[in-house]
Amino acid sequence: MNVKRTFGTILTILGIIGLIYAGWGFVQHSTGSRELIVVGIIGVIFFVSGIGLVRNTKDEA
Repeated sequence: MNVKRTFGTILTILGIIGLIYAGWGFVQHSTGSRELIVVGIIGVIFFVSGIGLVRNTKDEA
């Protein structure tokens, strides 16, 4: 398996986890809004970059 594709998958999963955590925190009002905004922005960055790596990496078997 390609290293770029694996790293892209890991970034995508981390981004999804960050977005779920931020969304859950906003709904529950459990932590500070500044922390949730930072986690949400980092989650979006990880998600978009991971999807980009997976999409743009060619499969060479």
